[in-house]
Amino acid sequence: MSRSKVYLLSPRLQQVRESIIGCELCPRLRDYCRGIGETRRRAYQDQTYWARPVPGFGDPRARVLILGLAPGAHGANRTGRPFTGDGSGDFMYPVLHELGFASQPKATSREDGLTLRHAWISSVIHCAPPGDKPTPQEIRNCAPHLAGEIEALPRIRVVVCLGKIAFDGYLAYLLHTGVIARKSAYRFAHGAQYLLPNGLHLLATYHPSLRNTNTGRLDRPMFTRIFLRARELAGLAT
Repeated sequence: MSRSKVYLLSPRLQQVRESIIGCELCPRLRDYCRGIGETRRRAYQDQTYWARPVPGFGDPRARVLILGLAPGAHGANRTGRPFTGDGSGDFMYPVLHELGFASQPKATSREDGLTLRHAWISSVIHCAPPGDKPTPQEIRNCAPHLAGEIEALPRIRVVVCLGKIAFDGYLAYLLHTGVIARKSAYRFAHGAQYLLPNGLHLLATYHPSLRNTNTGRLDRPMFTRIFLRARELAGLAT
């Protein structure tokens, strides 16, 4: 079990965080997130929604980058922290806790004491999109934020992409930065693993969304194996 620890962000990572929170590049997404925050779900009527772009969080010395799609409308868009307060997080954090990446198995709010060790969690889109479907232009608008986070995390050795949109978004970053020559050489599949030309390892898994976990398309042993492999490839003691 990892112990809670408060990490100080580097000036560069803090700058990326502030840039994400203040971003207004996608009017459709900003209107949607603010609207959700004003109407609120019945169960959260007494809460104040974050309703802003959600920055990544975790250990600045992380060796594993966990990359998702986008904040949940009533999850991270409400709480202001990735995979916090929704079904996807309820599925993911117990696995991360069991494997030593998270200090506790539940994520309910930014003030719940949860910290990560050796891991950083972010997404290719930092605003909740309607229907979980960002447009290609919205993904491109958010790409500099992803690049900024990656470049401010120099110890990353393994990238775990949760779902195909995250996988494609990371490949777009690799293509843009010249790490890979073409995306067609990398195909998404649960359990896919690639050694990239820059020495990093890329792993793929189905997204831990309720539509995948409730139907059995993704179960806990499948998900656990991905992160056991990530620990191994990152050179972390088991």
